[in-house]
Amino acid sequence: MPKVLTETGFRISPSFVEEENRKALKVLEGDFRHLGEQLARRGTDIEDVTRRVQRFSVAVPSWGVGTGGTRFGRFPGEGEPRNVYEKLADCATIHQLTGATPRVSLHIPWDKPDDPKELIEFAQAVGIGFDAMNSNTFQDQKEQKLSYKFGSLTHTDLAVRQQAIDHNIECIEIGKTLNSKALTVWIADGGNFPGQVHFRRALERYIESLKRIYDHLPSDWRLFIEHKLYEPAFYSTILNDWGTSYYAATATGPKCFCLVDLGHHPPNTNIEMIVSRLIQFRKLAGFHFNDSKYGDDDLDTGSIKPFQLFLVFNELVDAEYEKVPGYDPAYMIDQSHNVTDPIESLIASTEEIQRAYCQSLLVDRRALNACQESNDALMALKTLKAAYNTDVNPIIAMARYRNGAAVDPISSYRTSGYRKKKGKERPAMEGSKSGIV
Repeated sequence: MPKVLTETGFRISPSFVEEENRKALKVLEGDFRHLGEQLARRGTDIEDVTRRVQRFSVAVPSWGVGTGGTRFGRFPGEGEPRNVYEKLADCATIHQLTGATPRVSLHIPWDKPDDPKELIEFAQAVGIGFDAMNSNTFQDQKEQKLSYKFGSLTHTDLAVRQQAIDHNIECIEIGKTLNSKALTVWIADGGNFPGQVHFRRALERYIESLKRIYDHLPSDWRLFIEHKLYEPAFYSTILNDWGTSYYAATATGPKCFCLVDLGHHPPNTNIEMIVSRLIQFRKLAGFHFNDSKYGDDDLDTGSIKPFQLFLVFNELVDAEYEKVPGYDPAYMIDQSHNVTDPIESLIASTEEIQRAYCQSLLVDRRALNACQESNDALMALKTLKAAYNTDVNPIIAMARYRNGAAVDPISSYRTSGYRKKKGKERPAMEGSKSGIV
């Protein structure tokens, strides 16, 4: 057995987490009991809500455990993962402390394994599974023959398009070995100048390329496509809004769905309505969670617009409540960490996602529907705010505790000294590909 499979380095011991939890349990039980009494007066069973939060999960991106970049450079952090195995070890630590991130989404070629079977063996050893595969045709790699400078799946040159198609097919083949069930395709194709790109022909080439990738999907897989208003193409992008994404997914086939990245919209866009529309049209793939202030900032989830995150989840829980046919969203965090410990940011984002989901479970659906049907605008808002303003921390912490995770994950992480220990195990490396630049 390869050395990497037997030596994962320092891991936080379950007994350490149990001891940390023991110190916090008495206060948690009191807070949980008090909240339960409040919710009971509103006709809500706290135990039912807690069980649903326990079952909720979100994937973490392999690239998210490294330091991200700015427009000017990248500032590596202490103990960054240097390869896919170390990334999985960090992701496993996040799951150990949150109990809510059991799957990792890999990015090829950054995470391309020499032996996929060995990678599966390692993942199983650290208690992690695999989520959607992610292709990369927005960068040129050392070994590739043709450049994506002027596009990939939409390039005017058929040979470049074929190269990009072949790469996506390769991602599917790797994912089949890892027991993944989806491929995410995001392209940076577009133009920076008026007249540079023929809008209609470029979109036609994109859909033609998608169809060729789609033909290689296993029967139980899904294809996720992701729209983006701008960046790195600042004048026009191929898949610039949810309507174009819906059109492309529909034209490609029934197993093709539209991803919603919370940062890929103009400021103040009504993202929750976009979510509702895609649910209604049976084309919602799921989410890449992050947050933004001005544009595609990739900030920590819930750090800027927590109410918007709640409103998005209100639509998702409403679809659960109404049992919309085919409703099966995939959840993943996708953010860039420039000034924080990436593990801490991913833990914090997981908490915020759980919080928004939990708050949405508290919405009185019957009361809200009655307000909507009677056109009572103010009381409809107040019904939502009653759920949003509820402090659900005791539920989230209790869900973690019952899942065998940490009551206070960031505190336990810091107390464990994980980052310092990894700093000694993982000397800094030039050209690390552990984060996005």
